[in-house]
Amino acid sequence: MTPKISSGIEGMKFRILPSGYRDLAESRDFYDLQEVGLGSYFLESIFAEIESLRIYGGVHRKVFGYHRLLAKRFPYAIYYQMEDGIVMIFRILDCRSEPGKIRLALTK
Repeated sequence: MTPKISSGIEGMKFRILPSGYRDLAESRDFYDLQEVGLGSYFLESIFAEIESLRIYGGVHRKVFGYHRLLAKRFPYAIYYQMEDGIVMIFRILDCRSEPGKIRLALTK
């Protein structure tokens, strides 16, 4: 997975940074170990949340200096910042982690 800027017919553009792609790959692999196909379902769900940022980017509460979008179907949060009208997605982290671990992950 390589970082790219995506743009749709309408709404804002977004970019997933390498750290976000690593989070997605690790989480997909974890869910695939739980049940065949669950990793793909995880990715579909998270990408649907990311797509919503085209419209709602920047409206989410800031946590640890990042906007935080909470996913609906999985216990994950998408941490992003707005830079020149582009939604920059830094991390996609499991909310079940300790807050200190999440804070550390966001400073890397």
